Amino acid sequence: MRKPLLATLTAVALGAVAFVGTTGTAAAAPDRASGANPTAATAAVHADSTPATVTAASFAGTVALSNCSGSLVRMPNSQATDPGLVMTNGHCLETGFPSAGQVITNQSSTRSFTLLNASAGTAGTLKANKVVYATMTDTDVTLYQLTKTYAQIQQSTGIAPLTLSATHPVQGHAIDVVSGYWKRVYSCSVDGFAYRLKEGQWTWKDAVRYTPECQVIGGTSGSPVIDTTTGQVTAINNTTNESGESCTLDNPCEVNEQGAVTIRKGIGYAQETYGIPACFTTGNKLNLSATGCTLPKPTAVSAR
Repeated sequence: MRKPLLATLTAVALGAVAFVGTTGTAAAAPDRASGANPTAATAAVHADSTPATVTAASFAGTVALSNCSGSLVRMPNSQATDPGLVMTNGHCLETGFPSAGQVITNQSSTRSFTLLNASAGTAGTLKANKVVYATMTDTDVTLYQLTKTYAQIQQSTGIAPLTLSATHPVQGHAIDVVSGYWKRVYSCSVDGFAYRLKEGQWTWKDAVRYTPECQVIGGTSGSPVIDTTTGQVTAINNTTNESGESCTLDNPCEVNEQGAVTIRKGIGYAQETYGIPACFTTGNKLNLSATGCTLPKPTAVSAR
């Protein structure tokens, strides 16, 4: 899990480690293809990274954050008149990493996002008015509510949202990890699933494991993972094992039902998103008590 830009993580006091989509690595400005230069710190961390090959996949609907990637998303039943939603990682939250067990709902936000068109050009700027939901427990996701509806966004930018799939990812399916921050597409397949994925204090359930071709780097955190068969979002990119350590920051480990630990150096992971639509009702309103909603719920202590 690479952190957002280091400048934004000073208050978190997690050192110079870099989660896939947070500060440290995300801090590296978009790569050579976008004309920006990585910071010295991030360049040093990823000096040996092999750039991904840009494919013909569309960037339309993806967004770039100040330190991560994300996407403009809709639920299968969302309407054009509903307020838009932007999805990124929980560890990309502007107020810092949520602690293990913490769930944040309906928190005020004024965050801005650069919306991209199909060729990764700037289509416009989106603005949030609140964090609808954020957590790093069981999954790693933040959902922002925007100040405009999908119809208003499409009218002004020509960009439609990506649709979250309501079905479980499929092993063997081809996928594209589309990074709005780096303006790069990583293409590979779903290699399998980790019963539990542990990294530092956090544990995620039923995580998607990539085949080795998706060598995601910092700044790709929060990128939508597109099933190329359906064109829908099947997961959200969030971490990779960088140096072969076991269950430490930037080095997630897999834990099976019997508790056996497996370490896969260089392999990337994503968190499934198929369970999210069940937690949103009419008007894109969050309802964690809705039938079929399994997202973690806030406690009196953790909610903000």
